[in-house]
Amino acid sequence: MRAETITPGTITRETIDPVQAPDTIDTDSGDHDRFAHYCKKADIVRALVTGEAITALCGKKWVPSRDPSRYPICPTCVERKAAGWTL
Repeated sequence: MRAETITPGTITRETIDPVQAPDTIDTDSGDHDRFAHYCKKADIVRALVTGEAITALCGKKWVPSRDPSRYPICPTCVERKAAGWTL
C-alpha cells in the first residue's frame, strides 16, 4: 500500500507494509479441557465461590470445577510462563 502526503512545496511518498495478525489459539474446541492451566490463585478461589469464569495464561476461559492435579499442564501456558508472561 502506498500513501502520498502533499504539503505546500513538498510531496512525500511512503510505503506501508501490512502487519500480520498474531495466530489465535482455539480454546473452544475442547482440547484445552484436557489440561491444567496457569491462573492467579485469587481468581481460582473467587471462581470456585462465585461461579464466575476465569482466564488462564493461554487465553482459555472457563469455570474451574475439577482437580487440576489429574491433568497435564497446558503446553501453551508453560511456554508463555517461561517467556515471562504474567496475568
